[in-house]
Amino acid sequence: MRPVAIVDGAIPASLTGVPGDPARGRALVVDRTKGLCLLCHAGPFPEERFTGNLGPALDGIGDRLAPGALRLRLVDGRVLNPDTIMPSYYSLAGTTRVGAAWRDRPVLEPQEIEDIVAFLATLRDTPSERPAP
Repeated sequence: MRPVAIVDGAIPASLTGVPGDPARGRALVVDRTKGLCLLCHAGPFPEERFTGNLGPALDGIGDRLAPGALRLRLVDGRVLNPDTIMPSYYSLAGTTRVGAAWRDRPVLEPQEIEDIVAFLATLRDTPSERPAP
């Protein structure tokens, strides 16, 4: 796993040095077998039914949080809130009861994190700025 530097509540540097792809990021967000984002979050996904309400809605998240802040929440939100129920998608810290198939592996790969960050950054409150589904 690549080391990350946390600065002022964010991970400002890309995990890969390669820009994220918003289309791949959207596909990961709505994929109910990979990150399970929609289990807890609602958002501008009209084709998706049964989205969650445990976490904040993703509508306009790109206006509320900078890419570095989004990246930190995906990598390991426990840095900001030790009691969060948000999974740590790119951290192995504190993983003591993990199935053998997932042991010593992050939930998401670094480029997948970057793709999701790129997608979430496009979610603006102005509807015309939203990417097409």
